[in-house]
Amino acid sequence: MLKKSELIFSVALLPIDFLMIVSATLAAYFLRFQTMVDFRPIVYEMPLFDFLKVAGVMAVVWLIIFAISGLYTIGGTKRILDELAKIFLACSTGFVFIVLLIFFERELFSSRFIILVAWVLAIFFVSIGRIAIRFFQRALFRYGVGIHRVVVFGEDKAADILVNGFCKRPGLGLKVIKRYKKFDEDAAADLSDLQKTIGVDEVIQTNGTGSHEENLNLFDFCNQHNIVFKYSTDLFAVQSSRLEIRDYAGIPIAEIKRTRLEGWGKVYKRIFDIIGSLFLITLTSPILILTAIAIKIDSRGPVFWSKFDDGSNLKRVGQQGEPFSYFKFRSMKPGTHNLRYKELAEQDIRKGPLVKIKNDPRVTRVGKFIRRFSIDELPEFFLVLAGKMSLVGPRPHLPEEVAKYKKHHRKVLIIKPGVTGLAQISGRSDLDFEEEVKLDIYYIENWSLKLDLYILFKTPFAVLFRKEAENV
Repeated sequence: MLKKSELIFSVALLPIDFLMIVSATLAAYFLRFQTMVDFRPIVYEMPLFDFLKVAGVMAVVWLIIFAISGLYTIGGTKRILDELAKIFLACSTGFVFIVLLIFFERELFSSRFIILVAWVLAIFFVSIGRIAIRFFQRALFRYGVGIHRVVVFGEDKAADILVNGFCKRPGLGLKVIKRYKKFDEDAAADLSDLQKTIGVDEVIQTNGTGSHEENLNLFDFCNQHNIVFKYSTDLFAVQSSRLEIRDYAGIPIAEIKRTRLEGWGKVYKRIFDIIGSLFLITLTSPILILTAIAIKIDSRGPVFWSKFDDGSNLKRVGQQGEPFSYFKFRSMKPGTHNLRYKELAEQDIRKGPLVKIKNDPRVTRVGKFIRRFSIDELPEFFLVLAGKMSLVGPRPHLPEEVAKYKKHHRKVLIIKPGVTGLAQISGRSDLDFEEEVKLDIYYIENWSLKLDLYILFKTPFAVLFRKEAENV
């Protein structure tokens, strides 16, 4: 159900985005033609008034690109990080459009510097404008303005997590007004009364709630009463998210596609990995050098963890189950890896194939810090460049951990492992292994470059605000 406040905020985005785009181009103009930047003689200077006319037209074109990118959809609560990822892609598309236009109307753009800087500043300015709008909108949520009233169906753990999460985070704009065990005649009557009195915007159904017939009745009820219907998916639903239906002799046959990362998708992702890893290696090089020095000063042993306790090369399991040589910054005392399966086995707090030792005594002082901020994993960028890993994908695990996988877990081995992934930005070490696998399978089934950019953009925030460090 559309809220009046949502309509107002969505309409307000148009003039704000226009203002931010023009401001970005003006800032780039003054940086180029004023004394602040004088690295190259100015051969041709466009008068400010003429420049403003061109900038205004380009801003309108960019707004059209923004609209096509889905930045002006009305209704529903939106996550800021989702918007920022779309802003980056939309501004980049606008940048490409201008670059192509130069071939035909070069005189419109007298400086390549302005184009490049305006692109960067537009991403920054528009993002700041969006963040300000969303901050104000979420502040209103705390006072009950524009919130979505939610009814939850379910008595399982997922329902508990949703109810508690919505209660603790009012900034999400979702308020649980009622919770039912299942949808029956009593629930239907009660829900109908709620819709007439205070209104219901969304119904969320968790997995395993009610019979198939009851679930269909709930879906029909929501359609009839103009209520948004959402549900949490089970493993099969995640695995079936990539369906292709073809007609054979008049009979529709559904095929579950393994992944979009086949054919050209694989090529695009590899090119993205090469460019991205080179950029990130350059960007993090000072951190890499300082970390290596700190590890050497803090404790005896090698800078990198690249060998098992018996001296054999450290391996992780990669695409199609093939092991590859792996290394990262050493965060533990040398020769203590196998203690996780012996003296420390009883302190394992993570059930399933993976092992996690809370307050691990093997970790050094520097190791504790670099684990907390995932600095120990930065050398993985070199493995991405070498083609052993990808920037985004399921995390690579040790051979002894993969040996404990159940049959459906092995689907995550279809693609290359990643430095970060959907599971890592969704809960880090708080997720159990089954939940992690579900998210990784969803990523495999629904891969896109846009999703990769979103995950990479959100990863630093997940690292900074997570509760505790990952296991080794």
